[in-house]
Amino acid sequence: MSVTTTHPTVKNFINGKFERNGAPSLDVLSPLDGSVISTMPMSGNKEVNAAVEAAAAAFPEWSAMTLKDRVQIFFRYRTLLDENKDELAKLVQVENGKTFGEAMAEVMKSMELCEFAVSMPQIVTNEIQEVSRGVECRIERKPLGVVACITPFNFPNMVPHWTVPNALVLGNTLVLKPSEHVPLSTVRMAELLKEAGLPDGVFNVVNGGKEVVEAICDHPNIKATSFVGSTKVAKIVYKRASSNLQRCVALGGAKNHLLVLPDAHVGMTANNVVASMAGCAGQRCMAASVMVGVDKVQHIIDEMVKEANKIIPGENLGSVISKEAKERIERYITEAEAQGATILVDGRNTVVKGNEDGFYVGPTIIDHVKPNMAVATEEIFGPVISIIRAKDLDEAIKIENSSNYGNAAAVFTQNGGLAKKVIDKASAGMVGVNIGVPVPREPFSFGGWNESKFGVGDITGKSSIEFWTQNKKTTTKWNPEDKRDWMS
Repeated sequence: MSVTTTHPTVKNFINGKFERNGAPSLDVLSPLDGSVISTMPMSGNKEVNAAVEAAAAAFPEWSAMTLKDRVQIFFRYRTLLDENKDELAKLVQVENGKTFGEAMAEVMKSMELCEFAVSMPQIVTNEIQEVSRGVECRIERKPLGVVACITPFNFPNMVPHWTVPNALVLGNTLVLKPSEHVPLSTVRMAELLKEAGLPDGVFNVVNGGKEVVEAICDHPNIKATSFVGSTKVAKIVYKRASSNLQRCVALGGAKNHLLVLPDAHVGMTANNVVASMAGCAGQRCMAASVMVGVDKVQHIIDEMVKEANKIIPGENLGSVISKEAKERIERYITEAEAQGATILVDGRNTVVKGNEDGFYVGPTIIDHVKPNMAVATEEIFGPVISIIRAKDLDEAIKIENSSNYGNAAAVFTQNGGLAKKVIDKASAGMVGVNIGVPVPREPFSFGGWNESKFGVGDITGKSSIEFWTQNKKTTTKWNPEDKRDWMS
């Protein structure tokens, strides 16, 4: 496809207005063909302070609205997402490199996340009980104040919607820092929220890099921060934000293991494993990264190779995010080969005709990987899967448990008892049975274990209510004549 180079200059969105205050510029490249599609400001403390001030000023009026009234805005916003879904999907495609179908699926998921947010009046109900004669106790959910979210490049439309609808519907005001690779989707998000009737200052966007992240973590008036990105940065953000007395949930990387048993349905397993590995060019924290083949599974591996050969870069496989990412992924493959692994399908040196300067890695299957190799232990974030052979299920579970990560795990089998064993023993927050990408749907929340998540609770689903609010407890007594116990 041809990529437009006429996208408007990216600006920050503060107090309902787009502005650019002379900050240094960074080129925004399309990974589809390497072209410059826009420029964005590399903002800093000044812009973060302005955004927080705007959010703090908007908080009293926004939080005083009823939950039902706040929800009405997101009803309208969800409609606008639907009406503009083709445009939004094309933005995701051009700045992230996904296929159009994958980009559209991301936008549809954003709509689903809004649908959960607008159900809050049916979910967030106050508790009240007569705890003693004439004495009532009541618990109400109250917003925290100004909150922030820091989002990654791999889902420029969906991941902001993990946070923004829930946090705002619950009465908070917010500052968003998107990845510097993908600022265009967030610009459009701000425009549509304003069109839906969101008051100025409730939602703010500050573009930039490390300086903006540090300013958010250090800001004394930000009450909570959510982060999605690599484990290395998630640790830093969690430590820094929490040391400044913010609530923080920081979602990190993954090394998801798919345990494949000999009795697994061959066609379904091969299709699911390869789709999990290659979908979104492997740039998702739920992607299959390691397949642990239990005993005699060569027949399934052979079918996986056939499935992988149906995947054509530039057609049904998108690009990776940058030249640096392409080079890093290919280094992992080359290193594994040098260490004795077998490359069954090789995605190195991929060039797409017509987009020769794009950043493409083809689907890659690496067999006979040892558990201590880098391709078996480190997050690659590309369309690459490593196959480790295990003699039995106990050994396979031990391999899965040895990972520092704990985002997702899956088992492919037709034996319910063996599947239950994996469910019970896998060291992961999200587990699939015959599903390669076991992402929970709302109202269930998204979140892993171990070094895939830092902090308590989740930022999506029902768990998000606890994270984005605080309890106010009220005890009321109106019967001075009743003195039968200490509360009365």
